[in-house]
Order: sequence, then structure tokens, then C-alpha cells
Amino acid sequence: MKIIKNRTAEARGQAGRAFTLVEMLLVLVILATLGALVYPSLAKKALTARIVAAQTQITGFRTALAGFEMDNDRYPQTRPGLLELVQRPRDAKNWRGPYLEKGIPKDPWKNDYVYECPGRHNPDSYDLISAGPDGIVGTDDDITSWGSDKSQ
Repeated sequence: MKIIKNRTAEARGQAGRAFTLVEMLLVLVILATLGALVYPSLAKKALTARIVAAQTQITGFRTALAGFEMDNDRYPQTRPGLLELVQRPRDAKNWRGPYLEKGIPKDPWKNDYVYECPGRHNPDSYDLISAGPDGIVGTDDDITSWGSDKSQ
């Protein structure tokens, strides 16, 4: 009988050790403060990672466009644009594509890349542009093939 009473007393003691509302609120405030301090740093790293991904995709396009140009003595025309890298153009005699393995990717912000040939910045070849985080071509955050991108 004595053992049963001790177990019951122990069970009552554990039940009395619950957290108070004030303690719970204090923990929530601490976690919220830590989150507020850490989140901006993580968000900046995510933006930097997307910019680097767009630059890497543009480099991949450069390689594919160089291969297309070597085979066809011209770059893809502006109207069909990058589609000529994955689908044979009617007038191409030496097309050896597809020049991109997985089709035409979108930029890291899910926008299409803008391709112009001849380019405004590169009249002898092409311009390739990702509209960047704001999704608007011609703003300071564009990532481009001619190297004037704002990656910092």
C-alpha cells in the first residue's frame, strides 16, 4: 500500500510542474525575436542564389547559342528566338540540335528570358535578359548576357 501512495504522490508532483502562460509567452517572444534577426539574412542569401542561378542559365544559353551559330552560320532569329535551340528551323541546313537538353528554362523568378538578335547592346550577336526579381525588363535588377548585371 505504501508503494501505491508514493506513485500517486509522484504523479501529483509532475502535474504541478506544467509551464505557466507567462513562461510560454516569454518563449514565444524569444523565438519571434530570433526569427526577426535571422530571416533578413536568409532572404538576402536566397536572392543572391537566384541571381547566381540566372547568371548560370545565361552561360548555358551562351554555350547553346554558340553551338547553333557554328552549325548554322547565324544566331537564332528574334521572332522564334530560343525555340530554335530545341526545334529545327525550316531554313537550317546544318542544325544539329537540340542544343539545350531539357528545353528552354524560365528564369529563377518563373519569367521567360528575353532574346533579341541582333542585340541592342551586342549588334553583331544577341542580347539575352532575365527581368530579375521585379519581373520588369529594363530596370536596374536585370541580369544580362552583356555583363552589366547588378549582382550585389
